[in-house]
Amino acid sequence: MAYLLAVDLGLRTGLALYGQDGRLVWYRSQHFGTAATLRRRVRGLLSEWPDLTWLVLEGGGRLAEIWEREAQRYAIDVKRISAEVWRKQLLYPREQRSGLQAKQNADELARRVIEWSGASRPTSLRHDAAEAILVGLWGVLDRGWLQHLPNDLRR
Repeated sequence: MAYLLAVDLGLRTGLALYGQDGRLVWYRSQHFGTAATLRRRVRGLLSEWPDLTWLVLEGGGRLAEIWEREAQRYAIDVKRISAEVWRKQLLYPREQRSGLQAKQNADELARRVIEWSGASRPTSLRHDAAEAILVGLWGVLDRGWLQHLPNDLRR
């Protein structure tokens, strides 16, 4: 089975792993503290999943380059996107009129993805993990692992 890892970039990073069936396997928020710590930990994260074939990064800059360099070592394809890309496909314009509104609606949709996927329910869901979940949902749609947004996730 192939996997896709979605990453909401930052030293506080959101991570979401999807299976080829288009469902969320796990998600989490992880604080790396420094770029040097991130660099060391990324190698370990990517090596844990030998069937990882896609890495979708939201964001850019120096931290994205760390992920891309490590992904190259493992022959993992990488795609960088901005929040506007996945928001345009997954949220209505009225749901993203402000940054706060977009984050609240992203959180709600991420919780529906968790439920639809049968993943463990969160006690609390940090916004970086919620956004990684939606970056990953965008990624599985983009890869064709899901042909369309499942009815349970539509509003």
